[in-house]
Amino acid sequence: MLKYIEVTAKTEDEAIAKGLAQLGLDRDDVSVEILNRGKAGFLGIGSVPAKVKLTYEAPDEPEPKPEPPVAEEKPAPAPKKPEKPAPPKTERPAPRPERKPAPAQKAAPVPAPAPPRGEPADDDVAAAIVKFQTGLFAHMGVEAVPVVTREGDTYQVVLEGDDIGALIGHRGETLDAIQQLTGYAVNRGRSHRVRIHVDAEGYRARREESLNRLARKTASKVVKYRRNITLEPMNAYERHVIHTALQDYPGVSTFSTGTEPNRRTVVAYDLSKQ
Repeated sequence: MLKYIEVTAKTEDEAIAKGLAQLGLDRDDVSVEILNRGKAGFLGIGSVPAKVKLTYEAPDEPEPKPEPPVAEEKPAPAPKKPEKPAPPKTERPAPRPERKPAPAQKAAPVPAPAPPRGEPADDDVAAAIVKFQTGLFAHMGVEAVPVVTREGDTYQVVLEGDDIGALIGHRGETLDAIQQLTGYAVNRGRSHRVRIHVDAEGYRARREESLNRLARKTASKVVKYRRNITLEPMNAYERHVIHTALQDYPGVSTFSTGTEPNRRTVVAYDLSKQ
């Protein structure tokens, strides 16, 4: 059955994290509804805490079993006098077998990141991408090298370096911003617009896999309880992943609602698709 809790904190993210910690669940196991958006106020005056509602599926509680009747305690029989044990026979201990040292186990190899897709790009667009991102990373104080390949009209950019996590950000927000800024800078003044896709440490593939799991789990709940579920705000690419994952799922349909940057995907119960 479905249960929910309401949690307040300074920001929406803090409230969600607080609720997940309280429930001991992952983000994919709950659906989030923003009840109140937090406001910082001016110098702490007039601030309003954020309030969220986390809905999750809890197992049905079994009916308590009746306790068995307590048997009457009978007095314990009087202890018998212990017999004197026979003296133990002295036997020579058997020689211990020599233990051979176990062979050292080899550490599991760390999987290497997937190579960039497409053919290496060496044209004016690739040069513009490298020039813009190199200057951007210098201002950010991050050492990263863009590796550019091309698939048709799409330029794939993989960022390589030691501290790439700082360029991914919370749920890929920093990576999305780098991708948008690079697109604006490179396509400025061009008659033919090119698409630029920026990734780091395989984050896009991992995020897409996580969204597909979330979509299937949410659709299963929608069909089971016959009620619509609204997901958290997502960007256009992430909403597209949800729509694509559920386009052939029986019993559900999807649509988007709201305005950017708080536009959400609704997974709706649909009798016509059963």
